[in-house]
Amino acid sequence: MDPAMPRYDRARDAEGGRVDDLRRRGKYLIADLDTDRDLILHLGMTGILRWRGEDGWDGSDPYVRATIELDDGSMLDFRDVRRFGTFVVTPAGEHERLPTLAALGPEPLSGAFTREGFHRALSSTRQQVKPFLLSQRPVAGVGNIYADEALWRARIRPTARRIGRERSDRLWHAIRTVLAESIEREGTTFRDYQMVNGESGRNADFLVAYGQGGRPCPRCGEPMRKGVVGGRGTTWCARCQR
Repeated sequence: MDPAMPRYDRARDAEGGRVDDLRRRGKYLIADLDTDRDLILHLGMTGILRWRGEDGWDGSDPYVRATIELDDGSMLDFRDVRRFGTFVVTPAGEHERLPTLAALGPEPLSGAFTREGFHRALSSTRQQVKPFLLSQRPVAGVGNIYADEALWRARIRPTARRIGRERSDRLWHAIRTVLAESIEREGTTFRDYQMVNGESGRNADFLVAYGQGGRPCPRCGEPMRKGVVGGRGTTWCARCQR
């Protein structure tokens, strides 16, 4: 996450506020509070939102960083083991000026994410394609898992720097497809991610690239390679992806 975004800045200022509206931007949840403040929430690598009944917790979990009381008396805990998440309160509307949020690209499943705009973004940089995707500038919300999956589907090597129009169109389509499928399967669970009811997402069973190092490529049979690209663990097929 961008160091320009604080992690737990003025979190206690949310106390007593009521959520009037809730929306998502990239990987961030933004809640409008009735106290003329905004709450910005990001799960980070180990954060989860966990629902419980009114009497479902005795206060002994040291990793619960904040609790939101719902209208029916039940609770929604923000649990973050490694404190890589974000729970930030800003004056109303001010979050839009935070550099991290202002720099986000279009939402991948919205009409604002067009083939033409995506190709222009890829053509504007000579950065390796995977780190560029993870920067959130060309499109919001694509993380390490879905970058590997989309690049495999588009047959593009994660270290590629020059992406022509045909390949950028394939990648555009692959990003939308892998995200839509993951939403349908309720997300990807390895260790930490859970839905608010405590259940795991099912998408991990369908991954073809991420975490598959050493296994045969589902497309050509070549053993999948594992390495580090842009500081992130990465898996790809050296034969299929160019």
